[in-house]
Amino acid sequence: MSGGKSARGSIDGLRSSAPLGEMLPAVFAEDQLAQHFVGGLDETLAPILNVLDCLDSYFTPALAPVDFTRWIGGWVGAEIEGTEPEDRLRVAVAAAAYLHRVRGTRHGLAEAIRLAFGVEPEISESGAADWSARPLGPFPGERRPRLHVTLRLPEPTSLDEYRLDSLVAAARPAHMPYTVLVTAAERKPEG
Repeated sequence: MSGGKSARGSIDGLRSSAPLGEMLPAVFAEDQLAQHFVGGLDETLAPILNVLDCLDSYFTPALAPVDFTRWIGGWVGAEIEGTEPEDRLRVAVAAAAYLHRVRGTRHGLAEAIRLAFGVEPEISESGAADWSARPLGPFPGERRPRLHVTLRLPEPTSLDEYRLDSLVAAARPAHMPYTVLVTAAERKPEG
């Protein structure tokens, strides 16, 4: 929860899932003062009990409150900046553990960029893999490592290249020098 402010608050009329008045000894069952006193405690404890009753939902990005989902994103190291739409935020937080497993791979980089921007990137790199039935065959790929990412957005802004650069720097193979380019996507002719 950033900024010290929460989007959630108390809910008027929320009933406790475990009313304290029903748990009092029988001698207090008819005592109005005791019932009103614990009724006030029920009202105070109801939001806490509600959270505990629904705790598993708080750790499911599709169900958790948005502010909690953003906070969980920090826990799991999701690649979020704080301004993405709610649906993209939830998908990024849900995919964070998977993205950590594939981090440093071409697929992992492409997936991180797709989740952040909603567009498939164009990635070219110097690496390659090959096999040979005979030893001492030529090495695949290029001698110098390189990585280039092009992103074609419908309406690119000046911040998109900075954001892409930050994302590629974090998700690329550690030894790989890289360049990025953000351009406008070609518009399809109407008709």
